[in-house]
Amino acid sequence: MVSSGSDRPRIGISTYVETASWGVWQRDAALLPTSYVHAVHRAGGIPVLLPVLPDGESAALSAVDGLVLAGGADVDPARYRRAPHETVRVTRPERDDWETRLLRAALDRDLPVLGVCRGAQVLNVALGGSLHQHLPERVAHERHQPAPAVFGRTRVRLRPGSRIARALGEEAEVPCYHHQALDRVADRLEVTGHAEDGTVEAVELPGHRFVVGVQWHPEEDTDDIRLFEALSASAGDSGGMR
Repeated sequence: MVSSGSDRPRIGISTYVETASWGVWQRDAALLPTSYVHAVHRAGGIPVLLPVLPDGESAALSAVDGLVLAGGADVDPARYRRAPHETVRVTRPERDDWETRLLRAALDRDLPVLGVCRGAQVLNVALGGSLHQHLPERVAHERHQPAPAVFGRTRVRLRPGSRIARALGEEAEVPCYHHQALDRVADRLEVTGHAEDGTVEAVELPGHRFVVGVQWHPEEDTDDIRLFEALSASAGDSGGMR
């Protein structure tokens, strides 16, 4: 049930920086698929869009009770000391830097965090992990990203007793769109979900109220907002409400 008024937690969502067209204009824009906005709103939160800034992460987070690191372009392999694979053609280093600073500030404040697809990868890389730069070379199929702009479906098994399993159960079928995935998992993270082909699908950071990264796109599953509800519930706890 969606709350009303000031009792809704404010959930910051990181935004894309892309060239966009509207009306007679074609300009650089801070934008976000509305599926994120709708998911947060339906889960009881107030969406607050956070554009890429050269500084100000602490001030930005002072206005919100939780954080979603949204999907998007590949993380620059330089951030985990790798040369780029030939398939890595689009990166956004300014966004990598901004989201890493947002994440670290959120962890310092113990704000609830949900990393979505790229967001899970940012979480892993920021804490010292690395990525598979082209997953089909490892799993010998392309079902995680079946075609341009076409979401796939994958079945994930979630570790019993984990935070994410408490939200979704021990197995779920989820929408996905990624050609990269977690490789070396950061020491501080716990793996709490796998796809049937062994791909790491969910990680959590112990010792915090709610820090979860998922390789899939829960915002695209309009019939299941339980993960966003878990984030909003954690953000609405006494430790965070504005």
